[in-house]
Amino acid sequence: MYCQVIVDIVHENVARPFTYLIPEGMELSPGQRVAVPFGRMEKEGVVTALTEETDVSPEKLKAVIRPLEDYAAIPPELMLLAREMAEENHCPMAETLRLMMPAQMRGGRIHPKTEKTACLAVSREEAEKAIEENKRGGKRNELLRLLSDGNPRPVRELEAHVKDPREALKKLHQDGLITLYDAETMRTPGSSFEEVQDPGYTLTAGQQEALDEILPALAGDGGAFLLHGVTGSGKTEVFMAAVRSTLSAGKSAIILVPEIALTPQMVSWFRGRFGSVAAVIHSRLSAGERYDEWRRIRRGEARVVIGARSAVFSPVRKLGMIVIDEEHESTYLNDRHPRYDTRDVALSRCRREHAVLILASATPSILSFARARRGDYVLLEMPDRVNDHPLPEVEIADMREELERGNRSVLSRALQQALKECAARKEQAILLMNRRGYHSFVSCRSCGYVVKCPNCDISMTYHIGQNDGMLRCHYCGSAMPMPSACPSCGGEYIKFFGAGTQKVEEEVQKLLPGVPTVRMDYDTTSGKDGHGKILEEFRSGRARILIGTQMIAKGLDFPQVTLVGVVAADLALNLPDYRSRERAFQLFTQVAGRAGRGSLPGRVIIQTYKPEDQVISFAARQDYRAFFESEFRRRRNGLYPPFTKLARILVESPQEAIADRIVREMDTAARELLDDHPEWRRKILTMINDPPSVQFLRGKHRRQVLMKTLVSPETEAFFGELSGMIAAPFEGAEVYLEVNPTTMI
Repeated sequence: MYCQVIVDIVHENVARPFTYLIPEGMELSPGQRVAVPFGRMEKEGVVTALTEETDVSPEKLKAVIRPLEDYAAIPPELMLLAREMAEENHCPMAETLRLMMPAQMRGGRIHPKTEKTACLAVSREEAEKAIEENKRGGKRNELLRLLSDGNPRPVRELEAHVKDPREALKKLHQDGLITLYDAETMRTPGSSFEEVQDPGYTLTAGQQEALDEILPALAGDGGAFLLHGVTGSGKTEVFMAAVRSTLSAGKSAIILVPEIALTPQMVSWFRGRFGSVAAVIHSRLSAGERYDEWRRIRRGEARVVIGARSAVFSPVRKLGMIVIDEEHESTYLNDRHPRYDTRDVALSRCRREHAVLILASATPSILSFARARRGDYVLLEMPDRVNDHPLPEVEIADMREELERGNRSVLSRALQQALKECAARKEQAILLMNRRGYHSFVSCRSCGYVVKCPNCDISMTYHIGQNDGMLRCHYCGSAMPMPSACPSCGGEYIKFFGAGTQKVEEEVQKLLPGVPTVRMDYDTTSGKDGHGKILEEFRSGRARILIGTQMIAKGLDFPQVTLVGVVAADLALNLPDYRSRERAFQLFTQVAGRAGRGSLPGRVIIQTYKPEDQVISFAARQDYRAFFESEFRRRRNGLYPPFTKLARILVESPQEAIADRIVREMDTAARELLDDHPEWRRKILTMINDPPSVQFLRGKHRRQVLMKTLVSPETEAFFGELSGMIAAPFEGAEVYLEVNPTTMI
């Protein structure tokens, strides 16, 4: 027997399966990881196929050294997905196979965890006899009594009952009364959120109507749904009920959330409903926890997976459903190679495995809602909140008037007064400031110099540390002390400008001394289970005010929150991106929806220097339909996606000259390609070699060829040729093709 193996080397020269001989007595299956000889090295690989014949001459064949596990790490359906993604990305399959399993499995960097365990090696009667014969046995007898029920017990558990038991255990083992061995133990991710017990929830009429649409597809060949409901309409309960039906049918479900911040709360809900069959997968787990959760999923022990983007590749058995909660979020787009849109990957899996896909959001992406309108998804709408709770009252604070009246605070007088009243009523508040740090940038008032990161073309942000204040880059993480004089002109008028979450936190603490606050941004959640600890502090009521960036704006459900403040709405509105209006509307609507979710009424205050902006009024009314029609017209008139595709060839290099040279070469090659295919050229609206807005990032110079194209088969053929063209390695540079990239910076 022979096997085809994709060797774990990402390079075009080895981007094909290699044939190996299977030694006598070794059993392998497709998807199994193996160690194989490759040149003079031993490399890991994945078996793609088994054959009884081969065209390779016997003297050239080498044998598989050994299997790395006794099971197929990658099931057949994920092998097909890896092949499909490799073809779409024009990259080696070795690269997409890496997405299908924990990174630490490669190179044997992680192993099952074991702990010393003891169990009785004789009958209970024999153990009792040994105790009788040795009445002065002390520790020995106590240990035998603890083990007399026949159940194995970890030594660490025995240590809680018997002080320093190891010598006594060793003697019992030598006497043949007990067995000491290393037992495998699973590392289960903990959560600082308490498990929410199953309340036996009864669906509302609107929720039941949505569920009734989904269940036939779940029992049949699958389908795709867009679940659009206002904030607080109970979308989570709909897909929880759908998960229950999925499990009852003997199938598995994957629940995706856009932020790790949402994972602890979602896990607590699902573990409360479904117990140990719920697993969690995200990047903040330790290597061991991620590996063990992945193995529980692969074995079929975990049948509900909750996680961020990468959980879409979970090797669940009998996939029945994938839910993408807050489907509009840009975090579902992976902008690192191999690039993918989680929604497209999920749709591909569901179609292949006859499963149901549910995209859920109060503010669906323009693209998803447009697809639903033309029939690609079944549109399910839930226009009312649960128990007919009203949407929160929204008011807009004009910060221009605040400035004219002498208010220099980042908090308007209306928001200050509302915070005081909220605190007096012992209720909770959420403040959104979508910029972390203390001040947003540092500038010289004499010459205009702005302190920028040495590795990026980005202004640095002032943070208050435990000791002295530091300037930090939010892109590469570099830090430097705050300069005492301008590095450019030497002037002393170097000052802070703007505000961030730290500044807001300071002002709130001055306004409400003694009222406990918590801040949730990248700086405060970097530690293990950082999100969960902060959210539990707020959920328990120990903290009354939660201040944070966009990670607090969606999905969270706290009944005691009656006030939400958007501190600086203009930050989201003024980004240089054609999607800034869509993202601003989504952000404002989502965070406003955190207020008034319980029995208490909610109030929202949006602070802006542009109160007349239509996006703000749409968000204040939570009028998604009106916003969609307005934005759809704007994009059609401006020829933006979904009516066109934006794409770019992005070149990154540590050396500016190399980046300049390669981008010119790519521009020329692309134009020559169009000259050879006039039918493609007719579909290209614009093509320009124009530097991105950020030309230096993380120590690399960046250049781009920017294109706007019509949506057509000819365009796809052109992109396919471009992808193949840039697949070859470039010395001193990395080259990517990005279609509708997540950011245009």
